Amino acid sequence: MCRIHGDFHLGQILVAGGEVYIIDFEGQPTTPLDQRRLKDSPLRDVAGLLRSFDYAAGAAVHDKGIGAATEGEDARQAFIDRFRDATAAAFLSTYREAATVYSETLNEHLLDLFMIEKSAYEIRYEAANRPTWLPIPLAGLAGLARRLLARGAVHDGA
Repeated sequence: MCRIHGDFHLGQILVAGGEVYIIDFEGQPTTPLDQRRLKDSPLRDVAGLLRSFDYAAGAAVHDKGIGAATEGEDARQAFIDRFRDATAAAFLSTYREAATVYSETLNEHLLDLFMIEKSAYEIRYEAANRPTWLPIPLAGLAGLARRLLARGAVHDGA
């Protein structure tokens, strides 16, 4: 347990002059201040950043007419999916490596729980504020469910 960002996503990261800055440490604005100040698992922030990769991919799919790509829709979607998956894998690999310095291991089950929680929050937020963005967290939650069900089938011996 430690202090966490509480609202960590790609929009909270700035790169300037070759340096990386993480900004806006106020936490999730809808969470009461006394709760935002509590120590928590850093995996909440990991889940937030992983979910933001889905949003970056979703925004690229949503803005279909942007850029100069001449590829067909299927090739474009496949590229976006590969980029999102590779980015998430690279981040998790680096996180795992850094965590070992502190004799920590990545608790995959806890991270999955935080990913479900974050997806549910996003679904509620998008439904209330940006309904046209609702497919992004819904697709993220569906993908997470498929992955967890497949992993469960493997663990059950099916």
